[in-house]
Amino acid sequence: MNRLRALWHRTVGYISPTFVILLCASFILWYILKLQYTYTTDYSVVVNINGDRLRVPCVVEGKGTNLLGYRMYLQREINIPLSDLKYTLTQMMDEESGEVRDDVLLIEPQSIQNAISVRVSDIKIVSVGDVPPLFPTVKDEN
Repeated sequence: MNRLRALWHRTVGYISPTFVILLCASFILWYILKLQYTYTTDYSVVVNINGDRLRVPCVVEGKGTNLLGYRMYLQREINIPLSDLKYTLTQMMDEESGEVRDDVLLIEPQSIQNAISVRVSDIKIVSVGDVPPLFPTVKDEN
């Protein structure tokens, strides 16, 4: 432990506090400049469809500042009414008994991509991954 303290005090004696401050300032400026570029990344968007929440995997594109803002500050969900989406209503079968178990809504990926794009203006939704099936709590007619 004493050796570590001695090493620390010798290292601090060689490094100027001004150098450390300027190094930190240059890193911050470099990071700010990098945020102005356009980036493409994976991002999961939380969507509320008539009270049912889905996590939709998306590929998004936008400036670094906008992407950082959405990732850090806007952890909110996007409300989309079911009437704005194209979907098919199917029924799940229980494999053991062969009986109909639940109604399932399969939402078309292009439909949900367009709906999310309209509601998010700062970033571009490039593509949408596999949309999880929706088990509606209230049956809606198409």
